[in-house]
Amino acid sequence: MDRRRFTILTGALLVGPLAAYAQQLPAKIPRIGFLHPASPEDVPRRLPAFLDGLLELGYVEGQNVQVVVRWGEGKLERMPALAAELVDLKVNVIVAGTGAGEMAAHQATRTVPIVMAGSSDPVGDGLVASLGHPGGNITGLSMMAPELGAKRLQLLREMFPAASRVVAVLWNPNYAGMRARYEQVKVAAPTFGLNVTSAEVRDTTELDTAFETIVHEHPEALVLADPFTVSQRARIVEFVAEHRLPAIYESREFVEAGGLMSYGPNIADLYRRAASYVDKILRGAKPGDLPIEQPTKFELVINLKTANALGITVPPALLARANEVIQ
Repeated sequence: MDRRRFTILTGALLVGPLAAYAQQLPAKIPRIGFLHPASPEDVPRRLPAFLDGLLELGYVEGQNVQVVVRWGEGKLERMPALAAELVDLKVNVIVAGTGAGEMAAHQATRTVPIVMAGSSDPVGDGLVASLGHPGGNITGLSMMAPELGAKRLQLLREMFPAASRVVAVLWNPNYAGMRARYEQVKVAAPTFGLNVTSAEVRDTTELDTAFETIVHEHPEALVLADPFTVSQRARIVEFVAEHRLPAIYESREFVEAGGLMSYGPNIADLYRRAASYVDKILRGAKPGDLPIEQPTKFELVINLKTANALGITVPPALLARANEVIQ
């Protein structure tokens, strides 16, 4: 559906300078692989944002570029085969989403350029030598920023100043980069007088155990977003609401599913910016020479409908700072 929408939209906009630009490209149009471990329903903004970024740069699907999309549907075991398939299809560049996609692409090829659309910890995961000088065949964007863990705890405190002195972090250690985000929270927690309880969840069989861990101390809760937790967002949000837990999420998908609030990088902006890396690589730039950029746009999303249903009064100062308030 996304590719069909993109073709229709871009076909209507191919005029003037854009048409001239298309004529300058070689007869054999480049192929871009798009690899993500989630499903398009769970992360609906990623692919459209990337396609919009391509369009802004003059790339028209089916005319001067072809985008080959592969979704993991939340199954990590599928990722190596999907990445290898893109390599076999001789794509010119692979755009990989999240640590699982990046690691699979990295294992599949050391020659095809890879653009990360939002890596958690590319240096810690061994994908690149450094952010400023990645080296090898990988570059792109990181969704990590030093202050994110502290900022989420601060927002929890503003929303629930009299809440528990414990924060339970629900996270999936199987996903590359997650540990860095978890450690970030652990380091920041003492600043807010908080102790951290780890609630690890790798698959649906572990959800109930993780929930029991969280319920035990009735803590504040912070849910880290990865393809698995996002796919289980309805169940997680329902659990949090049932136990009336003060909670904040990493991504807006949870808030749109009924969660109270989220704070994190604007993911759509990261995927849109990934298109500029693809453009530079198609023009001859070496990925290892392109510095990895960090997020520049962050969003606080608050679900006021959920707050009202739970009898929570959102501080006016917090509402005023929200980038979006769901009514």
